[in-house]
Amino acid sequence: MEEVRDELQEQPKAAYNIKEINKKILTMILPITIENVLQTAAGIVSMAMVGRIDVLAVNVLGISMRITQLVWALFKGIATGATVFVAQYYGAGEYKKMLTVIHQALLSTIAAVIALTVLIYVKAPALLSIFDPEPELLQQSVIYLRLVSLGLPFLAVMLVIGGVLQGMGNARTPMLITMTMNIVNILVGYVLIFGKLGFSPMGIRGAAIATVTSQLIAVSLGLYVLFNREGIMRSYFNKGFFTVNGRQIKDIYRVGLPSSMESVFWQLAAIIITRAILTFGETAFAAHQLGLQAESISYMPAAGFAVAATAFIGQALGAKDKELAKVYFKQILKGAMAITAVSVSMLIFLPGPIMSILTNNKEIIALSSIYLILMGIVQVPQNATGVIYGAMRAAGYTRVPMIVAGIGLWGIRVPLVWIAAYGMKLSIVAIWSVFCIDLVFRFIVALIMYKRKNIYENNLISK
Repeated sequence: MEEVRDELQEQPKAAYNIKEINKKILTMILPITIENVLQTAAGIVSMAMVGRIDVLAVNVLGISMRITQLVWALFKGIATGATVFVAQYYGAGEYKKMLTVIHQALLSTIAAVIALTVLIYVKAPALLSIFDPEPELLQQSVIYLRLVSLGLPFLAVMLVIGGVLQGMGNARTPMLITMTMNIVNILVGYVLIFGKLGFSPMGIRGAAIATVTSQLIAVSLGLYVLFNREGIMRSYFNKGFFTVNGRQIKDIYRVGLPSSMESVFWQLAAIIITRAILTFGETAFAAHQLGLQAESISYMPAAGFAVAATAFIGQALGAKDKELAKVYFKQILKGAMAITAVSVSMLIFLPGPIMSILTNNKEIIALSSIYLILMGIVQVPQNATGVIYGAMRAAGYTRVPMIVAGIGLWGIRVPLVWIAAYGMKLSIVAIWSVFCIDLVFRFIVALIMYKRKNIYENNLISK
């Protein structure tokens, strides 16, 4: 981290060595990409194990995730707010203020997520009833959701830890923690789901326990990195961890909550869309869920470029070097498109083999392959939009992605899905086609907003 900071500060303002800049980007992009690929691979393996149980198990996982992803969305946004301030303070050399941001982000996250966890555990039946599931599906989903909710505090804190480390340019540590978490999730899941090493088969319950166990180990490692004797937060053991700085928390949430709302918009829309897709039957819903998992081989690696854009452009803006910020944006966008070209080829030309990894049900493979082809067609605008969003967040323009996402989801996706499913009673393929229209629309609007907003003149920490 210190080497990246020193190179940033020593770089002449007049000209930039593109090779060196690309090298810096690669040192962050590569761990983030590996982390996301590992996360995706672990998700695919876990879904494949659940998919071998039965269709009911896949659907239990599907509707329960709609609830847990709302919590993820909230705290991912808070982590983004922390990332933006950490990146700008780091670029400006304001390290004491940076540590205050990290402290207050962790403190507020712990308090909020505990309250949400209790609410979800108690109200699990009512929350899942939103989807109007069959009695057996509801019963099994309540069991799964209550178990997996116990890991939400670990998940939320780990999101913040990963965000602040990436804001400082340290992507390697979150990658290693994610690697460990995924290995634990897969190994424990295999043992508990199928009943190995003397355990009785636990099915979907085993998957939930494996998830919580892996999250506990991950957050333990993350906290150790921050608070051990060599960690940047070691001094806070002596200062009193529970000291509240209301103004700093307010600033973090002011920047972070629009990102939370952007994700919450998606999760709420997904709940409505999930309910609509359930009307097409269990096979269609399973095809949709498995298709989403397979599609992540594209957008999860590309998401790393959006994180890098927030971190590097934020650091440059903190150092008041807007030209360097522009160079970072250009080079990061090029890298994202290169990765996207590879993933698009896989989704369009190899959908069947990809889906065969997740399930052996031929009907589901055939249907979900159509989903992958459609999503492959729109990966370029989708991933380019992510980089644009990352750049705008770096400058503190977190409301713009929120507004664009809100218009796309609630102005296009949800209404058209509702019309297609309930009004015109079209096929599931029509629903997926609506997704494509939404993604292209959001790219066009995001590009227009990026050109209109002079993000390179905005410096949050100078205000």
